[in-house]
Amino acid sequence: MNEPSKSPVYDSPPPAPEPFYKTWIKALTKPNEQTFIDIANSPDVSPGKAYLWLVISYILSFLIISLVTLFGTSNQFDNLRTSLGSSAIALLCGAPIGAVIGVFFYSLEIAITQWVAKLFKGTGTYNQLIYSVAAFAAPMMLVSGLISALAMIPAIGICFSIIGILISLYTLFLMVTAVKGVNRFGWGEALGSVFLPGIVIGLLCGCVIVVIIMLLGPAIGDVFSTINQSLIY
Repeated sequence: MNEPSKSPVYDSPPPAPEPFYKTWIKALTKPNEQTFIDIANSPDVSPGKAYLWLVISYILSFLIISLVTLFGTSNQFDNLRTSLGSSAIALLCGAPIGAVIGVFFYSLEIAITQWVAKLFKGTGTYNQLIYSVAAFAAPMMLVSGLISALAMIPAIGICFSIIGILISLYTLFLMVTAVKGVNRFGWGEALGSVFLPGIVIGLLCGCVIVVIIMLLGPAIGDVFSTINQSLIY
């Protein structure tokens, strides 16, 4: 009679983390539902990693645009040296703060999008969606920063402006595809999850502006009336 083996049984080692650039390339070059299903189900999924990608991309994009603007507007060496010093201080102090604020609002947008997706019976989570979206949003941010900088060049700026529009449309397509893949539903639900929050927020902002104008209308009218009378007399 054979006795059971007493040799130790070892668990299989966890898969090695995938380098970030491979995840980025996959998200950018394979724009289909299965790509984002694979990314969302990856053991590397981490909102912290997504935030880090986005913060770094924000800062680098700001740096690219700032340098191009600086060299494009400063013709004299002394002005350029002064501008470089001022820009370096602004970059070191303001860029990280601006990046954190930008990522906060971006993550809030993703949270609202995923909340709407849940209303459409989506099966994904916020962590999966923010990671999947950051996989293409971070590199696209760098590309957009470079294109925006090149669009400031007078001779060829119009060409890069058109390229920038195409990149924005492709980014929007990737966003809808990511929402569809992460939540495992149809294109209609994905479009609704992406566009409904923006429509609702836009309507709310419009209503607030209308209310403010209605409340301040008489005061604004008095100000213009006073200005008009002062011009006449």
